[in-house]
Amino acid sequence: MPQQINSTNEGPVNGAAGVSPEPAGWDVMFDQIATGLYNLASMLVGEGEESVGLVERAISEAEVSVCQDPALARANSRQMLCRAAIAAIAERNPGCLTAPEGVAGVSTCIEDDDLSAAGVSRDELERMMSGPDRVRVKNWLEGLPMAVRTVFVLRAVAGMSGAETAGLLAELGGPQAAGWTPDGVREYFQQGLCSLASQLIHAAAR
Repeated sequence: MPQQINSTNEGPVNGAAGVSPEPAGWDVMFDQIATGLYNLASMLVGEGEESVGLVERAISEAEVSVCQDPALARANSRQMLCRAAIAAIAERNPGCLTAPEGVAGVSTCIEDDDLSAAGVSRDELERMMSGPDRVRVKNWLEGLPMAVRTVFVLRAVAGMSGAETAGLLAELGGPQAAGWTPDGVREYFQQGLCSLASQLIHAAAR
């Protein structure tokens, strides 16, 4: 399993979603899917054997090796990995994904629920996570509260909606996570975006 984060997006699927690659190209596509999954796992639970195990489990449960549609294989395995990662986080540190209370009306430095509000596109974030700034981005993510970090990765990297994120956290985040709502996800995602914007400003000033 690759230990070097190369990209958070596994790339195009043979030029169009739903088009199966030639047999010779499937190995390359499989490696791209596995690399993307490892990147995602490492941002949720950290690099190492735990992330490797989550990737192997996601690939197995999504039956990636027998799926004829690489786009579907990628989507299903990503969903499987996120579910397993949330459960692992909750088991490792019970209560860390507790649903927020009283988020209505809370003001943050960013009011939009979109990655671009932090002044960075998804492609730029991916390059940051795979290029020379990788260590700085890794340290920044690890410095976030676990709930904020998890929400940020699910929204900004896995591409889940607020409702999807809230549903997964409520289902798999432990008893104290049952109250997650899209509004709570929005609040925590905005906190992550504010933190990211601050990091970008400090980096630009150096």
